[in-house]
Amino acid sequence: MSNNFQGEVLAELTRNGLVESIHSGHLIMLNADGSVHKTKGSVDMPIFPRSSVKCMQASAMVRNGLKLEPRLLALVEASHSGAAMHQEGVLEILASVGLQESDLQCAFDKPLGDVERIAWGEKPATRLAMNCSGKHAGMLATCVANGWDIKTYLSADHPLQVAVLAEIESLAGAKVANKTFDGCGAPLFALTTRELANAIRNITISKDPVHVEVMSAARAFPEMVAGEGRLTTRTMKSVPGLFMKEGAEGVQVCALSDGRVIAMKIIDGSWRPCAPIIMEIFKRWAVQMPDESVKIYGGASVIGEVLPNI
Repeated sequence: MSNNFQGEVLAELTRNGLVESIHSGHLIMLNADGSVHKTKGSVDMPIFPRSSVKCMQASAMVRNGLKLEPRLLALVEASHSGAAMHQEGVLEILASVGLQESDLQCAFDKPLGDVERIAWGEKPATRLAMNCSGKHAGMLATCVANGWDIKTYLSADHPLQVAVLAEIESLAGAKVANKTFDGCGAPLFALTTRELANAIRNITISKDPVHVEVMSAARAFPEMVAGEGRLTTRTMKSVPGLFMKEGAEGVQVCALSDGRVIAMKIIDGSWRPCAPIIMEIFKRWAVQMPDESVKIYGGASVIGEVLPNI
C-alpha cells in the first residue's frame, strides 16, 4: 500500500486524553471563488466517489428528458433510509412511466436507515428498500422517455450511462481515471478528491437550468436525500442553502450556496469522523450548524471524543 493512499490524519479518537484510534484520508476545501483553501492527504489520487455524485447522475437524467416534481427528483439523488415515504416515492416514479418494482435492477438490500432497518426485522431484502432505488427508478423513467432499452440500462455502453459519464466529466473538467460498478449495480467512475470538489462546486454555482433544478430539489427536500435522523438531512435542514451528500466507504461532500466546498475521503471507509471535521471547517468559515460532535463514553460518562485534525 502506498503512502499516497493512506493520506494524512484527519481525525483522532481520544479516550481519557490518550489517542486510541485515528482516521486518515484526503480532504480539500475550496473557497467561494474556486481557489484552494486547504488540502490534506493526496487529493490528486483517484478515488471512487460512490453516491456523492448522484446529483450529477440525476442531472444527466433531467438533461435527457426526466420530468419529476422536486420531491421525487430529490429521491433520484438519494441514498435514502428506506422509510415508507422513500419506498412509496420510488413506486410513484415507476408508475409514472408504466413500470413497477420488478423492473428495478438495483441490488437487493434491507433499509439503510438504522431505525428503518430495525423495523424491517427479518423480512427478506428487496430492491425497493435498497438505498439507491430512487436513482434506479429515475434511470428507468429516463429510458422510457427516450425509448431506450430498460433491460440493459446498467450496461456501461447504454445511452443513459454514456450520458451520465459525459455529465460527470464535464462538471469535473477531467476524464475519469477508472470505470467499474457500484454496489447497486450502476456504472461507477473514479475521480480525484480535487476533481470531485470541483465538480460539486461547478454544479452548485451553475446557472444551467438542469443543474439549478437538481440542486434546488435536494435542498428543498433533504429528508428525501437521506432520511430523518441522518447527518445529511439534519445538516441540510439547519444550514440554509447547503447541499450535502455522503458516499459509501467514507466519502463526503458539502457545498455552500456561495461556492465554498468540502470534499473528503476517509481511508478506513468510516463516516464517523465526517461530522466533527465538517463542524470544525464550518466554525472556521463562520457557518452555524448544530453540535454534531462524536462523544466517547465510559459507561454513562463522556471520557473522550473524535477530534478533527485539520
